[in-house]
Amino acid sequence: MFSPEWLSLREPADTAARSEALTGALVDALPGGRAVRILDLGSGTGANARYLFPRLRTGQEWLLADNDAALLSLVGDRLTSADGRTFQVATRRADLSILDDENLFRNRQLVTASALLDLVSESWIQQLVQHCQRSRAVGLFALTYDGRIECDPVDSRDGMIRELVNRHQRTDKGFGPALGPAASGSAERAFADAGYAVRRAPSDWVLTPEMSELQRQLIEGWAVAARDIDTVRSDAIEEWRGRRLSFVKQRASTIVVGHDDLLAVPQD
Repeated sequence: MFSPEWLSLREPADTAARSEALTGALVDALPGGRAVRILDLGSGTGANARYLFPRLRTGQEWLLADNDAALLSLVGDRLTSADGRTFQVATRRADLSILDDENLFRNRQLVTASALLDLVSESWIQQLVQHCQRSRAVGLFALTYDGRIECDPVDSRDGMIRELVNRHQRTDKGFGPALGPAASGSAERAFADAGYAVRRAPSDWVLTPEMSELQRQLIEGWAVAARDIDTVRSDAIEEWRGRRLSFVKQRASTIVVGHDDLLAVPQD
C-alpha cells in the first residue's frame, strides 16, 4: 500500500508528533520482570518498533506483521538501542484485512500500530478489541488521522480539499469501509466497552517549510484523492494544487495534519 520511500520520508514527522505522555504511561502499564511480547500490526519497515523499543524499560520480543513482503524484508532481524541493548525481531507476512489468526495475538502483552486505525472498518476495530481482550493485552495505536488539515498561508480552496479528502478517507482501503477521521472515537468506545481504561492525546504533524518534499507529496496525494471523489471540480482542485505547491517551492508553507494517539489498558 505504501512505498519504502514514503515511509522513510514520513518517519521523522511521525517521531516528532507522537505523544510522549502516552508513551510514558505505556511504560508504566507494561508488566515488569520479564520480556514483553509485542505485536506490531501493519508494521511496514518497522518505524513503530524503532520508536518504541528504546523507550521501553524491559526486555522485548517483537513480531512485526504486514501484508507487504517487500516492506518486511527491510526490517532486519534485530533492534539495537543507544545503550547497547539488542532485541530480536520476527516478521510475518499476514493478510490483516480480516483478523482471524489467533496465533498473531496469543500471549501478547502489547498490541500496537501506527497510522493504521483510520484505514480500517468498525468491524475490524471490534475484532481487534476482542483479540486484545482475550490476551489481556495493552493497546497503543499512534498517529490516527482525525480529519484536520490546516495550511498556512490559507487558500480559499483549503476547506473544499479537506472535505473531499475526508470523504476519500472513508472509502474502502482494503479493510472494509474505512472509519477515516472517526477511527479514534470508535476505538475509544470499543475498548472502553471491553473494560479498558482509555486515554487519547494529540499527535499532530507540524510540517515546517523545510519539510518541503513531505509537503509536496502530501499535496499531490490530496489532489488525487479529491479528484477521485469529485471529478466535476477537477479544474478547481488543480488550481489549488498549483498554488499550494508554489508556496512549498518558496519555502513559505506550513501544514498541520491532525492525528491522535490512543492507549488502552485492561483493568483488573
